[in-house]
Amino acid sequence: MRILSAATAFPRHKYSQRVLLEALSFEWGSKLENRKMLDRLWANVGVEERYLSLPLTSYYALDTFGKNNTAWMKAAEDLGSQAICSALTRAAQATSDIRALFFVSITGISSPSIDAKLVNRMGLPLNIRRTPIFGLGCVGGAAGISRAADYVKAYPDQIAVLLSVELCSFTLQRDDLSIANQISAGLFGDGAAAVVIAGKDVPVPESSGPEILATQSSFYPETEEVMGWAISEKGFHIVLSPEVPDVILKYLGRDVDAFLASHDLKRSDIGSWVVHTGGPKILQATQTALGIDPSVISMSWEALRTMGNLSSASVLAVLEMTMTRARPAPGTWSILAAMGPGFCSELVLLRW
Repeated sequence: MRILSAATAFPRHKYSQRVLLEALSFEWGSKLENRKMLDRLWANVGVEERYLSLPLTSYYALDTFGKNNTAWMKAAEDLGSQAICSALTRAAQATSDIRALFFVSITGISSPSIDAKLVNRMGLPLNIRRTPIFGLGCVGGAAGISRAADYVKAYPDQIAVLLSVELCSFTLQRDDLSIANQISAGLFGDGAAAVVIAGKDVPVPESSGPEILATQSSFYPETEEVMGWAISEKGFHIVLSPEVPDVILKYLGRDVDAFLASHDLKRSDIGSWVVHTGGPKILQATQTALGIDPSVISMSWEALRTMGNLSSASVLAVLEMTMTRARPAPGTWSILAAMGPGFCSELVLLRW
């Protein structure tokens, strides 16, 4: 099994944190008990700029969950198509080559799902096997690679595509002044990413991308309240506990060590880490849990700074950056990792 390519797609509306902070401060106005608290929270999220699906002023008209979700569906279809086309071009594959499409998102809902809409829009094979996945959140990109890898392992002569579309701007709750929502409003951005994965019998150049050697899923009991959505008639309300870094510190190093040991490897054998961006505290906890230097996950820090947290698409954006800008030497072992609601983690062992 091999990753042939990864590609991202972003809306054309890009804003600095300063502009977004000014707009939100104006929106919340005197309802904020402590404006300086909002400034401090945003200063600490590690984000300098983000993409939004719509021009900033257009969001004021989205005053119901239905209006937000309708806008999400249109933007998700547009960006999803762009991401898949870019990934296929890089992989030198055609839409007719795709036999399975996995779609991951947690920022909107649609039935038919976005993957079905893309079959019509892009002329994908009518016998394509579609798997829409909702609810995995930040872990969804890594989990999607794992599920796609399972597919091409069962069908080694086929190609699968993973698509993640996360348009977090449509989930902002403008009347929620909780600390979690203030942090979320400053952290999450919009974007999409696609990954093309081939079975072992598909004839491709060995230099196209890393082999997928193994995957591991880990679920942590009684951690449901750590991260996720509280869903109401107004849409998605962020659940974001300050305990998230503690969960990472408790479990991630242990799980990585056990995963590597099952393949006669140890952390020192890993020459490349592809890690979900999360936020500064998440990345710092990851560094501590794994005993690695910040420079080792510099792509994750840069992705956070330049695009914010894209939920499930973040780790795929880091994968693209690694493949196109910091490609490890042939033979290098790599771990792709993400954590998310459940609380849970997904690990993918790669070899370049």
